[in-house]
Amino acid sequence: MQSKSKRKLDRQAIVAEARGKMKKDERRRKILFLGSGAVLIAGLLATVGFVVFSGPQAEPDGNSALGSTIDGVESFSELSRDHVLSTVAFPELPPVGGDHSEDLTNCGVYTQPVDTWRAVHSLEHGAVWVTYQSDLPAPELEVLTSDAAVNSYEILSPYPDLPAPIIATAWGKRLQVDSAGDPRLSEFLATYLQGPQTPEPGAPCSGGVQG
Repeated sequence: MQSKSKRKLDRQAIVAEARGKMKKDERRRKILFLGSGAVLIAGLLATVGFVVFSGPQAEPDGNSALGSTIDGVESFSELSRDHVLSTVAFPELPPVGGDHSEDLTNCGVYTQPVDTWRAVHSLEHGAVWVTYQSDLPAPELEVLTSDAAVNSYEILSPYPDLPAPIIATAWGKRLQVDSAGDPRLSEFLATYLQGPQTPEPGAPCSGGVQG
């Protein structure tokens, strides 16, 4: 039979061993917890980084000619503006800019189509070119003519195969309307005659070619 002292020592050894195992398990749990937390934090940071750095980035308008609040105005950017010696095939008709003749079309009222290649040079100087279908009713044409007579930087002319009754163009801007009485046309003229989109503001719209 074991003595009391021997049994006491055995119990103490068992308790010490159990406590040691508990401490070891606790350390293991802490390590696993910290490791999992680090992985979770790293994952969160990676996700945040992806959202911050891979989200949609605002892109500047390549050759911004300033936005417009006039309903229906179309804007065009990255327009070349070299003086060239040969005629140019413009992607937009009537054109809103691009390479053009070294001569310009004098601003004024025309009853026949003007030279497109030269009219673009006038746009570069801040002109607004108002074109209309050849069968536009006389009262409509009278309104357009009256407006053009008081605007020294406006060209008014018919244009063949125009896709709308009236189209106003400035450098990088275009507006199509059905009637000369459309208030947007007056707004367009007020905004873009020598407007902020003009590449060469103050340059003349005279001294060129008549038509």
